[in-house]
Formats: sequence, C-alpha cells, structure tokens
Amino acid sequence: MFDEFENRVAVVTGASSGIGLESTRRLLDHGARVLAMSRTIGGLNHLQSRYGNRLTWIAGDVTRDADLRALSRMVAQMGPVHFLLPNAGIAQLAKGTETAALERQWAVNTAGALNTLSILQPQLAKPASVVFIGTFLSQATFPGLAAYIASKTALKTYARTLAVELAAEDIRINIVSPGPTATPIWSSLGLPQEQLSEVAAGVTQRLLTGRFLEPAAIADTIVFLLSNAARGVYGQDLIVDNGYTLQ
Repeated sequence: MFDEFENRVAVVTGASSGIGLESTRRLLDHGARVLAMSRTIGGLNHLQSRYGNRLTWIAGDVTRDADLRALSRMVAQMGPVHFLLPNAGIAQLAKGTETAALERQWAVNTAGALNTLSILQPQLAKPASVVFIGTFLSQATFPGLAAYIASKTALKTYARTLAVELAAEDIRINIVSPGPTATPIWSSLGLPQEQLSEVAAGVTQRLLTGRFLEPAAIADTIVFLLSNAARGVYGQDLIVDNGYTLQ
C-alpha cells in the first residue's frame, strides 16, 4: 500500500518533534526520500541512524526567507517534490486583545506555511500533494488561544482557495486539523504544570476515547491525504479529534 511514496521526495517542516516527526517517520516507512527542516534536529537524529541517506535534515526557520531559499536549493539537488507538509507551528497563550501574539503566531502558522508552498511551488512535481495543518479549535473555542485559532483558521481559508487555484497545475491541497494530541506544543503554552494538568483533564473529559491522541494517529491521516488513495479529495479539512467537536 502507498507504493507511490517509493523513492519520491517529500518535504516536511517542523519535523523534529510531535506530528512532524511522526509524519517524517511514516513517509520514510513508505519508502519516500524526506527532506526535513526544523530549527533543531531533535528526534530526527534517531531517524537518520535508522534510514540513512533517505532522510536529509536542514536547519531552518519558516519565518526566515533565507532559510526557505536554502530549503529550495536543497530541493534542487534532490529532484521535484511530490509531497509537501508545511507542518511548522507554534501555540502561545495570550489575551485576545494582545495583537503581538497574533503577529508571532501568524508569522509561523500562516505566513510560514504559505511561504513554504510559495517558494517550493516551482519545484513541485506534477502531480503533487500538499497537506496543511489546521486545528480542531476552528470548530470550537479556547480562552487564551484566540491568536492561535485565528492563525490556523486563516490558513484553512487560504488552503481551500489554493486548492481551487492550483488544481489546474495538478497540485492537490488539503488540511488536517488535529485535536488534543500528546505533543510538545502543550508544554510550550507557558502554563505552570499544575494548571496544565487541570486543563488537560478538562479537555480529556470531552474526548470519546477518554485520552489524548498520539501523533501517529495524525500522521496516518496526513499520509492518507498525501497519497493516491485520496486523489479525489480537494480542499477538505479533515478533523481528527477523538470526537471533541461532537459535543
């Protein structure tokens, strides 16, 4: 299954931990050659020791044009990109009126993802598949995360429109919106551990399985949307949230 990944190039940003790391692992398992970009190598060290030269890592920040152009130069050495996952993202708690929080998160979550596609678009294969990362909170709300939700909801709107605009170029675009997932992004919110545990407990009560998702569940959905199995799917937002938004 998923033979289409064999020896083809995939690019993943924000690849060193969480969903990005697990997606990189899944793509490598299916035979892809992965160019992974992240600010630190993190968990990619282990993958490099296992998959050898099928994994190439480049240090970079999606908010820096110079880093994205370095990524493009690396792509030029590897061949056209069949699969693109602009996964880099941040979440920071802030009051809804704190516009600086929106600027920070917009720079990574929205502009960073769109600029990644823009710079690599001339190097995409025909056909190519792109999956953006949204959030289940586009269907809900969460105090303190207005800027994060806004940045991801804007990305969803862009992605749906781009799906129409780029279909004629044989570029297929979709969105995966993860629900509560056990990744380092939770600890980056800036809450004390006791308060973080309280928030997690409240969230868990709304999950039909009674537990947070593992990154593998999101990665499997991403791989499906990137693959030919989803070849008729355009501009869809696939929410993977263990039923959170049903209640």
